[in-house]
Formats: sequence, C-alpha cells, structure tokens
Amino acid sequence: MSRITNILKRKGSNAISVLPSTCVLDALKVMADNNIGSIVVMENDKFLGIVTERDYSRKVILKGKNSTDTLVKDIMMTEFPLLQPDDTVEYCMELLTKNNIRYLPVFKDDILQGIISISDVVSETIISQQQTIDHLHDYIHS
Repeated sequence: MSRITNILKRKGSNAISVLPSTCVLDALKVMADNNIGSIVVMENDKFLGIVTERDYSRKVILKGKNSTDTLVKDIMMTEFPLLQPDDTVEYCMELLTKNNIRYLPVFKDDILQGIISISDVVSETIISQQQTIDHLHDYIHS
C-alpha cells in the first residue's frame, strides 16, 4: 500500500510560500513563475494556510475585489483535514474527495512536510498500478 511519504520522496518537500501580507497579484505571479496552482502562506516558519487559483477566482474576481489590494491572508484556506507522511494514498484520496479540495498540507509533529495535490495522488496511483502489473508480468513469465 502506497504512502504519502512515497509521494514526498518523489516530488520533494519544498513548498513555495509567501507571507500573509502578500497581495494576491504577487502570489499569482509566484504561482505562474513556478507553474503551480497553489501557494503556501507562512510566517516565521509557521504554516498559516494555502491560497489556490480557485480561491482567487471565487474570492477575488467573482466578488469584484482588486488583486493588488487583496492580501492572501484574506482569501487563504486555513482549515484542512490532518494528513501525515505515514497515511496511505487511499486515505488522502478520501480526504480530497470528501472535502472537495485539490491540495492538502502534510504535517509531522506540527511541522509542514510538504503539499500533496490531487495530481500527485493520481501519479502515485499510476506508478503503483504499473509496479503491480510489472510484478504480475514477471511472475507469469518466470
């Protein structure tokens, strides 16, 4: 059974972050520059939340707010289900689906270990299934 730690080992645990006082436009520029759909909000090495492109579209654009006047702290998501490195990928899929979210922070001893996206989960599932197919193929042909 695949674990979240496998995903973190493959993709790395460096989460790109901004301060809560960063304006939304600057956060979007960081996301675009790094080809990512979310950004972590941290201050003094403390995780505060995550801002996503979805947050931007729903909490800024659709509400007629200004991207340079709105701060990430005003639109970030702060409540997440608890996900730890030893949790299974299947459990992570359940959390993402049940909560209708696309990103989950991973914590160990209250320290951010990384961010898992729905894309990471899909990739890990494909890798795991391919390994199973390869093992079965080797078994049949040996």
